[in-house]
Amino acid sequence: MSDITPQHIRDVYARSELIYSESQIEAAYGRMAADITKRLADANPLVLCVMVGGLIPAGQLLPRLNFPLQVDYLHATRYRGATRGGSLRWIVAPSFSMQDRVVLLIDDILDEGVTLAAICAACREAGAQEVLTAVLLDKQHSRKNNMKADFTGLPVVDKYVFGCGMDYQGYLRNAPGIHAIPKDAT
Repeated sequence: MSDITPQHIRDVYARSELIYSESQIEAAYGRMAADITKRLADANPLVLCVMVGGLIPAGQLLPRLNFPLQVDYLHATRYRGATRGGSLRWIVAPSFSMQDRVVLLIDDILDEGVTLAAICAACREAGAQEVLTAVLLDKQHSRKNNMKADFTGLPVVDKYVFGCGMDYQGYLRNAPGIHAIPKDAT
């Protein structure tokens, strides 16, 4: 059993630093949707939500994409509730064929890019014609795995953040806005 209690989660949330407000996030989704629409409106894309972090960004972006598309999801993780990534583990593969399709992956954050790069490679191996990525946040640091998202909502400081799909110990994905955990909460 985990030593994480609901009270601990409430305390972390109460002591967290607000990085981006709900209104700033909404504006970012609007900009992203406009950019995605401009690029993919005539592409008949397969849009894949990268679970679990991509759930909220996909749910916010999809209603703003007013063009024909198909939606599916995949689940691959390196975190499994931890604050540091480990080896990549595939949980669920998409059910739609990617053969000769433009694929748009929607995820929560581009940190080092290891997970997203592996997912992009798997989509290409599955026959995708083109693989594009959309992330709400792009973490600003020099540890990137030569990965750059095609559509980005906002840059974010190099801190452990939660909210809008990103979690802290499996909790707080549903927090509005983007928050950084307190230094003593790792």
